[in-house]
Amino acid sequence: MKKIYLLSFLLLLSANLLSQEKKNAREYGIKIGILTPGLNNAITDVEGVLVGHTTLIEGEATRTGVTMILPHSGNLFTDRVPAAVFVGNGFGKAVGFTQIEELGEIETPIGLTNTLSIHTVANAITDYVLQQNQNVYSVNPVVGETNDAYLNDIRSRAVNFEHVHQAIRNARSGEVEQGNVGAGTGTRALGYKGGIGTSSRKLPERFGGYTVGVLVQSNFGGVLTIDGAPVGEELKNHYLSNIVPYDVDGSVMIIVATDAPITSRNLERLAKRAFLGISRIGGFASNGSGDYVIAFSTHPEVRNKLDHPTPVKSISELDNNATSPLFLAAVEATEEAILNSLFHAETMKGDHGTQEALPVEKVLEILRKYNLLEK
Repeated sequence: MKKIYLLSFLLLLSANLLSQEKKNAREYGIKIGILTPGLNNAITDVEGVLVGHTTLIEGEATRTGVTMILPHSGNLFTDRVPAAVFVGNGFGKAVGFTQIEELGEIETPIGLTNTLSIHTVANAITDYVLQQNQNVYSVNPVVGETNDAYLNDIRSRAVNFEHVHQAIRNARSGEVEQGNVGAGTGTRALGYKGGIGTSSRKLPERFGGYTVGVLVQSNFGGVLTIDGAPVGEELKNHYLSNIVPYDVDGSVMIIVATDAPITSRNLERLAKRAFLGISRIGGFASNGSGDYVIAFSTHPEVRNKLDHPTPVKSISELDNNATSPLFLAAVEATEEAILNSLFHAETMKGDHGTQEALPVEKVLEILRKYNLLEK
């Protein structure tokens, strides 16, 4: 037993050390879009947003985890943020989405995990909210998933309540760990090792100076495209490749946060634009892919504060004509977040084989060929 724990510890330590050596795509000279990232180029650049992971790497077969996104550090049940969802392709097991569509708000942390652990995570989030709030008899936990069964022994359902609560306790602002961590530990994307990725965009002051941040759990297929360059085609590793064919089915979860004062109607429009980032990176929402976007706003003026109930609410929000810069920010940040999930991920051996990481040096050579690297 001690040998198993020691092996698990060494694998996790090795993964963490390797992750620390990896860089964001932008640090290699890859510039996605025209807008400027926030300070950390992460979803946490939206003030108040916290992210926490629990990573499970145990023995030879457990490669999974939990990622939790908290819109703010307060009591989410009594200080609810407006939200919306967009379903690109519904081959997934999303929990809590119908109430978001109906009421336009989120009342719990957002959880990400693997397909067969989604109900455990939902139950654990419910447990967390009930502990925070006495005399509460209905909770709508929000959880998304992707299937990590190639690298992870998914049937073992290794995720438990404590892993979820630990991820919530681990939630922090600032830099976000990416790659083979949390819900992205065992995922694969676009022919390579996928994982957790994040990015952000800060709008110019003349457009409000708002921030849009995105976090993704990448686990989908397609033909990898980077800033317009046909990287997957050049590397002969893509859907329908005769040399290195791979299963195109999978999923992607996209979480979009903003501090702009918009409510569920325009948050749904924002979520739809974020989905365009998938196509820019080479995904096309295959038949067996669950592709979902959750968008929320942290702006204090658009929240639903249950501890100060009023029968009539007066809300000031952005005019429709002011939303276009936010839409562009969501597209760019989603594209770059997916790219970062690939650049941070490391080769991983798991339950059914090994998934190679993105060959960064070869990718950079291709981008030089197309004059896409900044000096």
